[in-house]
Amino acid sequence: MWCCLQVSQPAPLDRRAMLKGMAATLSLAATGCAPTVSSAQKEAAATLLDEAVSVDLHSHPGMIESRARASMDGHINRMIKGRVRASLFSAVADGPLLTASPEGRIYAQREPRPGELYLSTYSQLEPVRGRAAAGKLTLVERVADLEKAKGQGRPAAILAFEGGDFLEGRLDRVQEAYDRGIRSIQLVHYRVNELGDIQTEAPRHGGLTPFGRDVIREMNRLGMLVDVAHATFDAVKAAVETSSQPVVLSHTVVDVPSFWRAVSREHVRLVAQQGGVIGVFPVSFGGPGFRGYIDHLSRMADTVGIDHVAIGTDMDGISLRFATFDNYSAWPSISEALLAKGYGRANVAKVLGGNVVRVLRATIPA
Repeated sequence: MWCCLQVSQPAPLDRRAMLKGMAATLSLAATGCAPTVSSAQKEAAATLLDEAVSVDLHSHPGMIESRARASMDGHINRMIKGRVRASLFSAVADGPLLTASPEGRIYAQREPRPGELYLSTYSQLEPVRGRAAAGKLTLVERVADLEKAKGQGRPAAILAFEGGDFLEGRLDRVQEAYDRGIRSIQLVHYRVNELGDIQTEAPRHGGLTPFGRDVIREMNRLGMLVDVAHATFDAVKAAVETSSQPVVLSHTVVDVPSFWRAVSREHVRLVAQQGGVIGVFPVSFGGPGFRGYIDHLSRMADTVGIDHVAIGTDMDGISLRFATFDNYSAWPSISEALLAKGYGRANVAKVLGGNVVRVLRATIPA
């Protein structure tokens, strides 16, 4: 979340004008800025979306009021229209601590009070649970719930935590998180926590801490997805060495030296070599516009192989100033553009969600 903050805000727009402008931007992204798509490819993409299990590997749709492009209900409706079958709805564990430097870098401005992040993290998921109780979402605790959601005609939500800060150094809270329906924990975020080092701060632990390794082993035992986004190369290396299951790096781009959240080819290959998946998120760094996002996906596929590429939108976590797209209405354009770029239907289905489902089958309960 929060790969970049927009430090200075433009003058507020009339809501109707803003929505009209966003729609025009998306229309342009889906046509003029993307590879030329034939009518046959559009038809093939539509069929593919109906058949595939599309999964967003990392999102916060409507969960963070100050950054939301739409309400949670609005995002859910767009998931349905875009045929996004499931998304990892991620609560931000260090959220109350975060601020931005004048350059737009995100950092934790203070240490948390006892119990603060534990309470905050769980509270962020209550609206998601509320939508599930109202029949708008299906919560995924087992892989079979993905098919259940499809049969019900509603999107699926996989509950996740971005950052292990809520644990406060207590291993027993991993079991508690599992019992409360959490199925993925991203080890670190923008605070150097008790688990390990982060990309955007000087290392303090030399990778993962012993506690971080214990958390991974406990997640493996329970059946939870380990996410190594935001972690340093050394921390990812330690995570891959420790985990008995594939891990994911839910949202990044590869080979973009100008962007502090990008990673090297060697970094993502660590994840892929263990059978894991890397989610590519739609930032304009290193490839502006919708065509730039497709290029980011292609570069990742060239680096790690198509079996290890996924989509992690970081929905409502990327500043509108830097996001290639900011709602699920653009999702069908991804499959169209990949087909137009020469990828076969089977490989496009892998990127849309097939690769994520494979890793879920290897990690969480059937």
